[in-house]
Amino acid sequence: MAALFGARVRRLRTAAGLTQAELGEKTHVVSTRITQIERCSGARPTREMAQALDRALGADNLLVDLWPHVHREAFPDWSRAFMAHSARAVAIGEYAAHVVPGLLQTEDYARTVLRLDALLSGEEQLEERVAARMGRQERLTSPDSPYLWVVLDEAVLRRPVGGQRIMQAQLARLLEAASEPRVTIQVLPFDQGEHEAMGGSLTLLTLPDTTEMAYTEGADYGQLIEEPADVRRYSVIYDRLRAAALPPLMSLDMIRSVMEGNHGETSFPSRSDRRRLAQEQLQQPGRGKLRRGRRRIPRPRPRP
Repeated sequence: MAALFGARVRRLRTAAGLTQAELGEKTHVVSTRITQIERCSGARPTREMAQALDRALGADNLLVDLWPHVHREAFPDWSRAFMAHSARAVAIGEYAAHVVPGLLQTEDYARTVLRLDALLSGEEQLEERVAARMGRQERLTSPDSPYLWVVLDEAVLRRPVGGQRIMQAQLARLLEAASEPRVTIQVLPFDQGEHEAMGGSLTLLTLPDTTEMAYTEGADYGQLIEEPADVRRYSVIYDRLRAAALPPLMSLDMIRSVMEGNHGETSFPSRSDRRRLAQEQLQQPGRGKLRRGRRRIPRPRPRP
């Protein structure tokens, strides 16, 4: 895909009668950068670069539309299908066991996490992955942004990824994201104990045609589940996690408390109280349904 992108740039540049140096001037980069892009010999272009090339070459967003596919190659095979479906989803539900989900990561936090991949080939590939992750986040501010419901394990808040400065900015980003009307964030406290998703992270996607799929992920693996019976099973697990987690407003209080380092002074309901509330929530009619306009996207609920 990177080679295809470069070929398209070269064809458009030639058709426009521009040299590489002239195109470089129009996009505010040196001519050697244009050479790298056309020959697929350097770092993959950023989204900003794709936009600049589109404008300079009058490509009518052709290069911008091609850009996500270029960067998808920077990720392991097992995550590409998930990323493709995620880009179309109208509703996304996530349980994050270890780190903040990619859609809500700051750039510094993302760079720190992505650098940990044992199979990373070098700084160039790292920056490609960071750029791709930041590009994916743009959909959250687009007119067709999906409904995003995230359950964070308490460990996600307390693990100082990248150090205090990076972590403080990341927690602030979570609070900012939670203010968006289509984003909900909950925290699953440590004292909730064991649960069915302890092995790794879990994501549920609802596509425009109401098809649902699940995706489980660990440090070096990922699995996309499309069999309806299996997806329903993971859907029930996710609903139980949402019910067991702190309510959204109380979850934001916990995030603020961790930021300020005064969690011990904040009062949260006990485990037994949360279990009682969870049972009440699961029994309420209409729980677990996400809305998109007037259309409802049903989610299965476990029987009380």
